[in-house]
Amino acid sequence: MKITVSFLKSPYDVKETISRIDKTDADFIHVDIMDGIFVSNKTLDTTECLEYLSDAKKPLDIHLMVKEPLSYIEALSVLNVKYLTVHIELEDVLPLITKIHSLNIKAGLAINPETPIAKLNPYLGLIDYIIVMGVHPGAGGQELIKETVDKVNALKILREQNNYHYEICLDGGVNLNTRPMLNNADVLVSGSYICMSDDYQASITSLR
Repeated sequence: MKITVSFLKSPYDVKETISRIDKTDADFIHVDIMDGIFVSNKTLDTTECLEYLSDAKKPLDIHLMVKEPLSYIEALSVLNVKYLTVHIELEDVLPLITKIHSLNIKAGLAINPETPIAKLNPYLGLIDYIIVMGVHPGAGGQELIKETVDKVNALKILREQNNYHYEICLDGGVNLNTRPMLNNADVLVSGSYICMSDDYQASITSLR
């Protein structure tokens, strides 16, 4: 199981939290970017991301919760980005997938709890990564919406039936209590469970 760590909820400042994640065996750093429009909260802008993440040792898993992703995609492509994910709820995602791939970055689609997975169907053969939102996007520390695990399970079946190559990521409410339900995911996003703990590495190991 791969673990990607979200650093937004932490008792330390952003740089210190990223440094602590870098010292673990986490697979990626998960970067939540919100514009205050697509979701109500607002987080780092592109300038802050470049400042905080340019020296990060781990590859980045960037999740764009923004209304106009194109400028973010171009600005952030200079970082060590493994996955760059936009939301299927946007009107036209195909040009965004094409743009991400043109930058030699793996393209992902995120899907909100209330959105049916059928909306992903036209793109399943084109994408590398799917973030299934286990909570409503915009705030950390929420409890997992257990029905969203059904999407993870269904996407795994679709992948096997059609020889798709995407990885399935569950984002939200990941902790030791919910972990047994998530065996069909390839990647788990964990934020407060890791970054609010006394021992980042021990928390990561417990999820693996």
